[in-house]
Amino acid sequence: MSRHVPGQRTIAAAFAAACLLAAASAIAAEPDAIARGAYLANAAGCEDCHTDREHGGQAYAGGRALATPFGTFYSPNITPDPEAGIGRWSDEEFLRALRDGVRPDGANYFPVFPYPSFTKITDADARAIKAYLFSLSAVRQANRAHDVSFPISWRFLQEGWKLLFFTPGPFRPAPERSEAYNRGAYLVTALAHCGECHTPRNWFGATESNRFLAGNPHGPDGKSVPNISPDPETGIGNWSEEDITTLLKTGQTPEFDFVGGAMGEVVRNTSRLDDADRQAIAVYLKSVPPVRSQKKGR
Repeated sequence: MSRHVPGQRTIAAAFAAACLLAAASAIAAEPDAIARGAYLANAAGCEDCHTDREHGGQAYAGGRALATPFGTFYSPNITPDPEAGIGRWSDEEFLRALRDGVRPDGANYFPVFPYPSFTKITDADARAIKAYLFSLSAVRQANRAHDVSFPISWRFLQEGWKLLFFTPGPFRPAPERSEAYNRGAYLVTALAHCGECHTPRNWFGATESNRFLAGNPHGPDGKSVPNISPDPETGIGNWSEEDITTLLKTGQTPEFDFVGGAMGEVVRNTSRLDDADRQAIAVYLKSVPPVRSQKKGR
């Protein structure tokens, strides 16, 4: 017959209580992670790219077309459907997609998926985004094949592209800069990936790092994208921080015009950011090196 001494009972009770507290904390933390992930996914514009609104597509189910000089790409389904979406992805596979631009099957993504910017997203933020996506309703909608000609369609060629133009790794804050600057830098260069549209690209489709945010005459769907560096003649150098935050909240420019098209979609997302994050974006944009472009346009 075994004996249970008081000390053993105390230890067992304490262990059980600890397990219950840990479980309760995990349950409480999950809604927080989902809410945080929703905020971050909005900042990243995930729904806009992964929803075919033009044809009445369901949110995050993919199928939106993006015309580029290399062909037309169609966004994939990122709902938690286990067959058509990402429902079977592990945290590690999700992080590898964002960090390295690699699918779970080992194939490379094309850089039309902005992993060159998303690589800077922190692990904690990436996991929160995944938690949010996995909280959504699963949609059984098959992905559409890209309409890309040979040899661009060969994914293994992206290995060479990565060697030449891709630097993986999370965002590194500048210790000598303010908290607002670093937050704005993280939002602009990582989550919101502003440079993917607002920076000109070379013949290989890589952004020109020495012309960061200087505008792109051949942007997505062949449309011109304006210079948002602080150049006073061709960019937003004459804008105040308040001008920038007003545009991010309402879409109104200092000339009392309103942005439309793709930037209108962006403003729908930035209007949902908190005031501190919009201010941080303004601080950062006013701090980057000004770059002169050929002409001014918005």
